[in-house]
Amino acid sequence: MIEAYAPDQIRAAEERLGEELRSGELMRRAARGLAEVVMVRLEEREAGTVVGLVGPGNNGADTLHALAHLAHSGINAAAVTLGASSQLDTAAPLVAGAVEAATAAGVLLHPAGSEGATAALGEAEVVLDGIYGIGGRAGLPDDARDLVDAIDEDAFVIAVDVPSGQDPEGGSADPDAVWADESVTFATPKPVHLLPATEAATGRLTVVDIGLDLTGEAPVVRRLTRDDVAAHWPVPLASDDKYSRGVLGIVAGGEDYSGAAVLATTAAVSAGVGMVRYVGTPTPTALVRAAVPEAVHGDGRVQAWLIGPGLDVAATGEDAAAQLDIARAALASDLPTVVDAGGLDLVEGPRDAPTLLTPHAGECARLLGRLRADADEPSAEDVTAHEWDAAGELADLTGATVLLKGATTVVRMPGEVGGYSQAEAPAWLATAGAGDVLAGLLGALLAGGVDPSVAGALGALVHGVAAEDANPGGPVRALAVAHALPSTVAGLLRRGLTAP
Repeated sequence: MIEAYAPDQIRAAEERLGEELRSGELMRRAARGLAEVVMVRLEEREAGTVVGLVGPGNNGADTLHALAHLAHSGINAAAVTLGASSQLDTAAPLVAGAVEAATAAGVLLHPAGSEGATAALGEAEVVLDGIYGIGGRAGLPDDARDLVDAIDEDAFVIAVDVPSGQDPEGGSADPDAVWADESVTFATPKPVHLLPATEAATGRLTVVDIGLDLTGEAPVVRRLTRDDVAAHWPVPLASDDKYSRGVLGIVAGGEDYSGAAVLATTAAVSAGVGMVRYVGTPTPTALVRAAVPEAVHGDGRVQAWLIGPGLDVAATGEDAAAQLDIARAALASDLPTVVDAGGLDLVEGPRDAPTLLTPHAGECARLLGRLRADADEPSAEDVTAHEWDAAGELADLTGATVLLKGATTVVRMPGEVGGYSQAEAPAWLATAGAGDVLAGLLGALLAGGVDPSVAGALGALVHGVAAEDANPGGPVRALAVAHALPSTVAGLLRRGLTAP
């Protein structure tokens, strides 16, 4: 599992190391690790020129020490310093020591705006962004923005710890700040590296161990990896039968959106649920009978519910009314329930039983508008720009776990600061029906006894991997993703059992 910690947690862990922090040992560890990564990237790119953008704080000092290491190794290294030169001359001892080390190694320091700075940036093959660290805020001052704009488009940009000008908490992205090709962070990832708004600005993420002890701290963001699947997937025992493995009731589809029922039920049985009970109107019922012969039809005893894929709560007719009655009764029950798509229109407030809501940005916006006391409805664009916060607010308003679908999927739990962020899905998965497949997969996990928060992260991960497995690197149909689930899950289980 990948875990990200907030800046204040990192600073507290650093303070606990006392003399190692004050003596500069932590800084030297960070600089050595950074220099080693840069050397590898230089070799990969057959490059030999590095320029660091150096701010007046500790992040700039990390960068200067790394440049000194590189210069000692024969690399052509230079630095462009931001702010008045006196800021570095009179800086804290650790920063002043970094200036001395870089100068002694032959690293040329050019003040921002000078001819030397312009020439150095023009020649740079690799640029180290050491302007701000975790103490920075969103946005860059004009002099820093001008330097970032001057970076050659062919240069490989490595952010030191975090991309400067991006919110270290990952709340929102700044298009005029640093967008790195790689971020080399120290000790552990930070929220900026894993959350939807800012993950793209991080680029490739490399973590350098500098010896921080975060025992007892709760991570702000978690991300399950492929090696984690085996520890959480509900694998049957020899003594299990179809009932003990979990029966999932699915209320999905209608006369206008009949395919959603096939996709959701196919995904559920492909994910390994013990049995599916399907409730629908005539057209999707006929399709499910043909496509998923394993499904049992009609209301009955289940261990969990999936309500909503393709469900039209405004539909009229006797069959539609009967289907909606069962959906409402399921929501009123004490059983674990996934609520997706049309089922979200039935959510009016908190539900006591374990619940997983799976909106996309537009559905999340409409739910927030309906449930907020001030009746202020955000736009889908507002939700997309602040997915982590929007999902957290909806979780608090409903008392449910919220899986907010997107290029990066976030999972938030009510009353908790933290949550999950998953980004395994290829861009090809942005296709009609993909959400119905995810819903069926999530329903199977809840029926198997998995907690909604873990089910959300686990389902998002497996859904993304199955999409890639279905047609690596190319277009993929939602139904193909559902059909890929058995082999994908088997492969992930084998991987987890052999992981060190």
